[in-house]
Amino acid sequence: MGMMTEFREFAMRGNVIDLAVGVVIGGAFGKIVSALVDKVIMPPIGLLVGGVDFSKLAITLQAAHAGPDGKEIPAVVLAYGEFLNAVIQFVIIAFAIFLLVKGINRLHKKPADAPAATPEDILLLREIRDALKK
Repeated sequence: MGMMTEFREFAMRGNVIDLAVGVVIGGAFGKIVSALVDKVIMPPIGLLVGGVDFSKLAITLQAAHAGPDGKEIPAVVLAYGEFLNAVIQFVIIAFAIFLLVKGINRLHKKPADAPAATPEDILLLREIRDALKK
């Protein structure tokens, strides 16, 4: 079997196609969540805490300044507001995936198994016990 044939069989398996679809949908879902956090969730929270735009929150570690050759050296900034937005996005995505997996698991719930049949030797021993009691 040639390498191209093996690759084609691998690529056409259901799991690989499902994974590719999941990655594409996940990317689109990530954009939706980003927009939700940046444009819907964070503005009211910022308003409640005094009109703060969380995406702009940062600590300047070193201000921008001119170097010895006259070129401007940009500021060194710790942008923790963007990190807060990313954490909130992660929590929303993780919760959505949790709900999805929980729903799928509920659909795949196995029916309750019937109790296993009693082995023949145990049945024979019970009959002997009952016969001895008489």
